Amino acid sequence: MEKTGRIIKSISGFYDVFDNESETIIRTRARGNFRKRKIKPVVGDKVTFDATGDLGYILEILPRENSLVRPPIANVDQAIVVTSSAQPNFSSNLLDKILINLEHNKIEPVIYLTKADLLTDEQYQQLKKDLLGYHQADYLVFDDRDSYNDEQIAKLEETFADKVTVFTGQSGAGKSTLLNHIDTELGLATAEISQTLNRGKHTTRQVSLFNIADGLVADTPGFSSIDLMDISAEELPTLYPEFLDYSGGCQFRGCRHVNEPGCAVKEALSEGKIMQSRYDNYLYFLNEINSYKKRY
Repeated sequence: MEKTGRIIKSISGFYDVFDNESETIIRTRARGNFRKRKIKPVVGDKVTFDATGDLGYILEILPRENSLVRPPIANVDQAIVVTSSAQPNFSSNLLDKILINLEHNKIEPVIYLTKADLLTDEQYQQLKKDLLGYHQADYLVFDDRDSYNDEQIAKLEETFADKVTVFTGQSGAGKSTLLNHIDTELGLATAEISQTLNRGKHTTRQVSLFNIADGLVADTPGFSSIDLMDISAEELPTLYPEFLDYSGGCQFRGCRHVNEPGCAVKEALSEGKIMQSRYDNYLYFLNEINSYKKRY
């Protein structure tokens, strides 16, 4: 009998599938022809499966909305970008790089500031001012001084409903601590990872999805691949939501917002409607993408 569901865990060739109809978890294997077709099911995949015997079989992987390689996960709706204020210091360049990668993968970003308590009042007020541009670009930003207060965590959890959520951010930004405040089981999973990594073994980390606040949350502290190899110079300006607000008014279609006359984005920039650091990072990334082209 053919059913539909979503893979929530993979363990050495077995896949635990959440059955949409019975709302139970069925252990399955992938049919042999997947290997021939070089298709590997991953956590987050929506599948059709047959569950007549003790062990079900995955019949087909339904089209993916997106997929990440590290960690291997598909159909991600939202990423919590954990952004450190200090130790390591706030980096708008890294934050923007993560944001454009998420936009490219059609994953909705949420910015979550940590370690703001390490800043002086003056530094914190300045950083809040710097983050205004992200509010202007319509990103959801959590930037309380006390990063892990119950009220803010509860508000964050409200964003989980009916979504698959992953966490990302630079090393040491406090992802594990945040996961711990959300659910200790997730925290335990991340502690295991760091112990394994410290032993220097390259063990593949199995990703699982946990049911939290009516959504599914990956127990992995983020993905690591942050380069711009897959992004073209044509696509880059479309990955800035605030550029899209104005680019319809540009004189030329396909305007790159660099030296073209009649550029509405540069006009908005000069009027302070677009944040200078976001635009500077945009030029930096454009340069990086063009240099890839020359190299290959």
